[in-house]
Amino acid sequence: MMHGEQQCKYELSFTTPARCADAVRDGEADIGIIPSIEYQRIGGLRILSGVSIASRREVQSVLLLSNVPAESVRTVAADNSSRTSVALVRVLLEKFYCRRVEMIPADPDPGAMLKRADAALVIGDPALAYRGPVPRVYDLAAEWNRFTSLPFVFAFWAGRAGAGLEKLGGDFRSSRDYGLAQIDRIAAEYGPKHGMTPEEVKVYLTRKIDYNLAEDHRQGLDLFYKLAREVGAISEVTDLEFV
Repeated sequence: MMHGEQQCKYELSFTTPARCADAVRDGEADIGIIPSIEYQRIGGLRILSGVSIASRREVQSVLLLSNVPAESVRTVAADNSSRTSVALVRVLLEKFYCRRVEMIPADPDPGAMLKRADAALVIGDPALAYRGPVPRVYDLAAEWNRFTSLPFVFAFWAGRAGAGLEKLGGDFRSSRDYGLAQIDRIAAEYGPKHGMTPEEVKVYLTRKIDYNLAEDHRQGLDLFYKLAREVGAISEVTDLEFV
């Protein structure tokens, strides 16, 4: 969107996934890459087909750092900037580890979080950069796949019906493909900014993240929404509607 054929074609705003969802909900944006759980909380949305931020195995950037085994966790300090990850923690612990937990909002400081709770949900750059000692580390995408054999979809592009979404799908898929063709350049530029080597960034972008939205991704979403409703993270399940 910034460097490919789509540059200058859209007005771009960069913010957290949670804020992207708020902007779409409030009509401040026609389309946003929203946490997948927010599709069930904002009515009238449609999803651009074929593109997502997902993971088929471990994702490396969504971690549960824990002082105790998962089956003993009672409290979780949670970085709330990704609402999907918060819901996923509840699903994994309550449905698969049979642990009803208390979620404690916290700033993304792993050391401080682990002093306040049995475990800490850490996402994004703090998760990728974390090198401190901790008894147990659970990669949430890997845990989801272990229990379900399905990929986990963290986010996708969605907007309101009437925003002309039918005309946008090609641009967004082309932009994804352009970015994937520039991985070496991206890794060289962003690695030093995030305390990672270019090779670490390249591995993360090519092996940890999956950018598709295929049938098994949809199956994963359907199951996630069903379980999220059962643990009370959402009140009802709306069927997926794609552009």
